[in-house]
Amino acid sequence: MKRVKDFLKNEKPVRWLFYGDSITHGALHTYGYRDYVELFSERVRFELGRPMDLVINSAISGDNTRGLLNGFDWRVAQFKPDVIFIMIGMNDCSDGNDINVQEFERNLMTLTEKIEQLGAVAVIQTTCPILPGQAPDRSPHIDHFMEANRRVAQAKNLPLIDHTKIWERNSEKFFMWMSNEFHPNEYGHRVFARSIFEALGIYDEMSNTCRLFLP
Repeated sequence: MKRVKDFLKNEKPVRWLFYGDSITHGALHTYGYRDYVELFSERVRFELGRPMDLVINSAISGDNTRGLLNGFDWRVAQFKPDVIFIMIGMNDCSDGNDINVQEFERNLMTLTEKIEQLGAVAVIQTTCPILPGQAPDRSPHIDHFMEANRRVAQAKNLPLIDHTKIWERNSEKFFMWMSNEFHPNEYGHRVFARSIFEALGIYDEMSNTCRLFLP
């Protein structure tokens, strides 16, 4: 994570890109509130006084690792990002996508290699858990796919923000952070943002963005 933190100390503007599925897209389930990428942008570009930084969200609702690979040139490479936050797996793990965990891990490994070729830093993120007893097409598999994220981060020596474990440690609360069985609401996005801020060492209780209400 040090390399990512160092970008925040550099006067040169940074291009931050967020890549993933509907959870990162922030589609629908925030109901007009800011998603975690927008909160990151507010924290970095305004509160930290880095207005020349660019924060790009090219996530697409319903996407999986095949889509991330197929759309890479348009959705990532053309922007020449410095840091790419990846959160993926919630759709890959669905029975309806016919993507097993072995393919998922290979796809994610290929994705990180393509990012490395750009000269960018990939930050791997696990996602929120599924509400207990919900999404039977996904819930039996999600833990294996999140473990694959961890393996890729370890194998490639990449920063990992393990949201899944953070949410599991707050299991008595996380149902209040969800819009439905596997999409976070505005509170869930605040939890994501806070975890990123803490990982980057930019969490500040005096910040308006950092102290947004959480149930």
